[in-house]
Amino acid sequence: MTNKIRKAIFPVAGLGTRFLPATKCIPKEMLTVVDAPVLQHVVDEAREAGIEHFIFVTGRNKAVIEDYFDIAYELEDTLKKRGKTKELEALIEQLPEAGATSFTRQQAPLGLGHAIWCARDLIGDEPFAVLLPDMVTMGSGKQKTRCLSQCIHAYETHGGNVIAVEEVPVDETHKYGIVSVGADHGATFEITGMVEKPPQGTAPSNLIISGRYVLSPEIFDILGSIEKGAGGEIQLTDGMKALSDSQSFHGVRFDGTTYDCGSKLGFLSANVAFALANKEIATEFKRELKKLLQDA
Repeated sequence: MTNKIRKAIFPVAGLGTRFLPATKCIPKEMLTVVDAPVLQHVVDEAREAGIEHFIFVTGRNKAVIEDYFDIAYELEDTLKKRGKTKELEALIEQLPEAGATSFTRQQAPLGLGHAIWCARDLIGDEPFAVLLPDMVTMGSGKQKTRCLSQCIHAYETHGGNVIAVEEVPVDETHKYGIVSVGADHGATFEITGMVEKPPQGTAPSNLIISGRYVLSPEIFDILGSIEKGAGGEIQLTDGMKALSDSQSFHGVRFDGTTYDCGSKLGFLSANVAFALANKEIATEFKRELKKLLQDA
């Protein structure tokens, strides 16, 4: 019997240099996609997947994230007095339950693997999820389940560890962590190897590790002892590769779309996609978008 995935880690300590000067005083995770911060979309995905405890690994100048997931008494009181019921309900709805959030600091920029390791005592001895906050997902099909739900379903089927993957052009594989494909089950497959940013032309596939994980707690001991890898950082991919010597890994081909909001193009694409999916503004937005395209 596998354990239920209750906890998720959100590594939010990055500087967001690709969005300067905006991120000089605003964390990149708080930039908005339509009417909600990028991070809110990712937390919503985790909540929909059944996550109960949200663990944020922060850094300097990220206190606004902690404030965002807290009660804003003055704002709520003002909305109540002005009769703005809809806005007040939306504000309350996005709040996690009391005690459902934890915050810890990554005190030095030592990589994603190190950020995950910083949350080890908050996770304890149970499997957990990791969601990279730059990656915003939108499900497709009838159920429109987002990426983490599909990963947890795979975990409940196969156990072990699970990684979401997506295809990229072969000439871009050197930019990402890449997996090797073993026995294929359609939506899922066995992972037989992993490599972080392989030299161009050497990647074992064109399937990249795309920012959603379900991992066993044994990863923490490995991350606490491995040497720095690519970029002089503690790489999560290196830790998972070591863990795969003793535990199984499965890949999930996400049925949906992922927007890399860590890039300007991905961020703008996410805003367009979510605006078109918003019933309140979709019709007028389409009209404005057509005008912009005609004038371009």
